[in-house]
Amino acid sequence: MDEIIYDSSDDAQNGSPNNTPNPMRNPTPPNPMRNPDMKAPPRLEDIISQVEQLSIKIDNLNRENVRLNAEKMQLETETAQLRRENAQLKRPPLFVAAIIDILPNGEVYLRQQGNNQEYITLPADMLAGTLKPGMKVAVNNALSIVKTVENTFDTRVRVMELEESPNVTFAQIGGLKDEIEEVREAVEYPLTRPEVFAKIGVEPPKGILLYGPPGTGKTLIAKAVANQAKATFIRMSGSELVHKFIGEGAQMVRELFDLAREKSPSIVFIDEIDAVGSMRTSDGTSGSAEVQRTLMQLLAEMDGFDNRGNVRIMAATNRVDMLDHALLRPGRFDRILEIPLPDADSRREILRIHSGKLSLAADLDTETVLGMTEGCTGAEIQAICREAGMFAVRKSAESVTMNDFVDAVAKVKKEGRTVKSEDIMYY
Repeated sequence: MDEIIYDSSDDAQNGSPNNTPNPMRNPTPPNPMRNPDMKAPPRLEDIISQVEQLSIKIDNLNRENVRLNAEKMQLETETAQLRRENAQLKRPPLFVAAIIDILPNGEVYLRQQGNNQEYITLPADMLAGTLKPGMKVAVNNALSIVKTVENTFDTRVRVMELEESPNVTFAQIGGLKDEIEEVREAVEYPLTRPEVFAKIGVEPPKGILLYGPPGTGKTLIAKAVANQAKATFIRMSGSELVHKFIGEGAQMVRELFDLAREKSPSIVFIDEIDAVGSMRTSDGTSGSAEVQRTLMQLLAEMDGFDNRGNVRIMAATNRVDMLDHALLRPGRFDRILEIPLPDADSRREILRIHSGKLSLAADLDTETVLGMTEGCTGAEIQAICREAGMFAVRKSAESVTMNDFVDAVAKVKKEGRTVKSEDIMYY
């Protein structure tokens, strides 16, 4: 057999038999400049720019993710609220009933309010130990006790509770030093210094009645007590207890004292008590009978069979002669104080208090002004100071002069007749 010899030079020139280049024979890398179809490798600056752009996109996406999560949480909260409201609307209403008695076998004797239906039911074990006669409970359609209900009060009673103390202090009341001291002994000191009464062994007065002509400072003393006393202050007018329908006034009195006992220590101030506490008569009218029912409920709450608790009572009136004798006895009103017309020293102090903020003329003689206020009440002296200032304002003056006070005294005494001692009860 003939030997076939290949020429290596031909292989180098024509390539391998299968026309495949040998990489070992050509190790030189391809030059992109010679081949335009090949891309040049990216530069470092381009890579850094791309990284920065991607970082900005990531930050934007993160912020968007946070915003969407916040919206998601808000929507979930709104959805949960709507579900609760939907469940509340679908739930059948509960009825209020009062516990009349608890039977020996553990059953509860209830009376439903409104229709006065009475029935017996067996409470759940978790509520059995907390139920007492007189409590209010909520029952469902099956007349089963669901929960207990706290004491509720009429809205008209709720608004009588003083939320913010008046800015009146005893230093702003001119005169009446002895009367103010007796009021503080009866109302304020038992609440602020109870240890002194316990040490002496004396029970403080539980009720105090202030009477006298209008404008002498009865309500002002009550405001100062509300400012100083560390207790719940409940104020009302006697006319607020008078109502049209039978039993409504008595119910309001009962709720008023229930609120006072719940918020004790407390002070109840009844202004113009003669509107509800006038002497009982028999004129045959339904309105008079309703007022008398309200008065009898007030007498029972003030000093009846049940203990009143740590509740102090203050009242004020211009017509003490009209009040029922049962209201004035000790045990209900232990102290009855007359708030008289101010004397010369009291009027001087009242004039000093109300003219303290006025720009008075240097030649103003306060003693002369004091002499012109003879027979005036504290409210009238305050009106005189106010009108004197208004006369100065009208003239665009820099201070209040003697002529302004003369005009003010003439104006006030003309508009309101000065109270005299013989008609204190009828003014």
